[in-house]
Amino acid sequence: MLMRLFVLALLLAGAFPWSPLAPAAPVAALAAQEYQHGGDVPYVPTPPEVVEQMLKLAGVKKTDVVYDLGCGDGRIVVMAAQKFGARGVGVDIDPERIEEAKQNAASAGVTDRVKFIQQNLFDADIHEATVVTLYLLPSVNLRLRPKLQSDLKPGTRVVSHSFDMGDWKPDKEWEFNGRKLYLWIIKPQAANPH
Repeated sequence: MLMRLFVLALLLAGAFPWSPLAPAAPVAALAAQEYQHGGDVPYVPTPPEVVEQMLKLAGVKKTDVVYDLGCGDGRIVVMAAQKFGARGVGVDIDPERIEEAKQNAASAGVTDRVKFIQQNLFDADIHEATVVTLYLLPSVNLRLRPKLQSDLKPGTRVVSHSFDMGDWKPDKEWEFNGRKLYLWIIKPQAANPH
């Protein structure tokens, strides 16, 4: 585990210039930190302009309920509420991030439209979501995939920043400022496997 973190930190820091992750050097220090609170993913914030593109790719509107799994400082659900009028739920295992997210929601004036839950994202009840946003690691996306396909209603949109879900082909791929965004729409057969 620590070796994987070390290699990820080296990749992010640009130690290997050929790495596709090399441009993300400013987040290297964050990614190098050991996972805290039993989490599966280091905290690496998504830039605001990428957050906005994720929400646009999902077609977020005021009737949506946006769940951000691994929400960090809450920026995705806060923007979903503030700029798109949606309701939002952020889930993160780190109590410090949850407190920061609550403060950010208060500063943005959207505490009536968002809530934050300190919980492991694999245990979260996501049935209410109409949009799910992710910025996790590829291995975590793959572990989360069965939950997304079984717990979400048909038509729910799932957007991932940077990482796909293996052989689950996205309905749409979008590149923005050198970053990949992926969109899946939950199909009836995926939502109710036989």
